Amino acid sequence: MSLNKAFTTLDPVAKSRIIEMAWEDRTPFEAIDDEFGLVEQDVIKLMRSELKPNSFRNWRARVSGRTTKHKALRSEDVIRGYAPAQYKPNHGLKRRA
Repeated sequence: MSLNKAFTTLDPVAKSRIIEMAWEDRTPFEAIDDEFGLVEQDVIKLMRSELKPNSFRNWRARVSGRTTKHKALRSEDVIRGYAPAQYKPNHGLKRRA
């Protein structure tokens, strides 16, 4: 999927989830591709456009060369892209009573 098409078809919730997945150390880019159809270069472009410049630089420094962000570089012992307790209803947001 091209990034232009991705930007027009992604709602704010999906963009937020992609950014969250991109920041997660154990979520590989392939998982983002499987779920949203964005390859690593598209994720980089999305992050560049959505984050502040310094936040983008911090993120790039964090993920560059990180073996857990690429399935091909991961240990074969790791069979999932996330921690079991990672996905929580409402992404950890508390509801007001």
